[in-house]
Amino acid sequence: MLLSLVLHMYSMCCVLPAAVLLGTAPTYVLAWGAWRLLSAFLPSRFYQAVDDRLYCIYQSMVLFFFENCTGVQMGGENMHSTHGSKTENKVRDLIKEGILEQLAMQRRLCLLVSKNLYFLQVLKILLYGDLPKNKENIIYLANHQSTVDWIVADMLAIRQNALGHVRYVLKDGLKWLPLYGCYFSQHGGIYVKRSAKFNEKEMRKKLQSYINAGAPMYLVIFPEGTRYNPELTKVISASQTFAAQEEFLCKECPKIHIHIDRIDKKDVPEEQVYMKRWLHERFEIKDKLLIEFYDSLDPERRNKFPGESVNSKLSLKKTLPSFLILSGLTAGMLMTEAGRKLYVKTWVYGTLIGCLWVSIKA
Repeated sequence: MLLSLVLHMYSMCCVLPAAVLLGTAPTYVLAWGAWRLLSAFLPSRFYQAVDDRLYCIYQSMVLFFFENCTGVQMGGENMHSTHGSKTENKVRDLIKEGILEQLAMQRRLCLLVSKNLYFLQVLKILLYGDLPKNKENIIYLANHQSTVDWIVADMLAIRQNALGHVRYVLKDGLKWLPLYGCYFSQHGGIYVKRSAKFNEKEMRKKLQSYINAGAPMYLVIFPEGTRYNPELTKVISASQTFAAQEEFLCKECPKIHIHIDRIDKKDVPEEQVYMKRWLHERFEIKDKLLIEFYDSLDPERRNKFPGESVNSKLSLKKTLPSFLILSGLTAGMLMTEAGRKLYVKTWVYGTLIGCLWVSIKA
């Protein structure tokens, strides 16, 4: 009973952020929708520039709560990579025909691959590597073991002033999210099915459209897909046993370690045979790193990656204004009867229209 009470009180800490993030959704979608209509006859690059700015504002508000209300810390020096072993086929598909190289816009291609080592709510993130301060067009490849993996991508992007350029390859089911399911597709998100029905041609077409428009690209992919498979009963049991032994529910949440390697596009083989071997070599490096992380004979080298981690505090100037703008506009809308009606109609009709749109287009 006491443990349940503690957990319930702890969960209430998420109520305010969740209420604000969900509550501002109609405001955000109305602002985006107005710009979509106004820019209908303008070159796509103008629409894209403002859309990226709007997306940056919303995601900055998300990071305001995550970095300031959960005590998250970040660090970084000496980048390396950890690749999920299921990435090979999808990466190979992206690379062939030059799609991946074009997305890099003839600049630096970065493969940012994170390994999240524990799952619960995050209080500290340790980043190993040389996170560049300037914008880069990149492909971000990460394994998917935590509910905060997408937040990690945002945290890295905002430190490169590229938050608005983040676009995701998403599982198909997310397109039914109220309001956002449709918007993510409009922002450049690509919905894919984890089966033989995967429409590679459509994915290439959408990526190519952004290349042609010259849109900056911070493309985030989680090739491993879902974080949880109920059919893997042995894995689930082992995970629960480990959590109980470590008393995760009775003390502060553990750290998440991210190991990153920035790889120039010229170092990625273009021919299929050599590229496949290159990927296998990256997987071998990842496996060795993880073995060393978990099972090193030297206690000093255990539970950390090679190199140093340096805390990186994100200034409130980058997140607080977004929170004030969106929450202020939403509060203003809700203070009038007409505003409240518009707010409710946006939730209802916006969701219905969005679902109809994605059922046809996405």
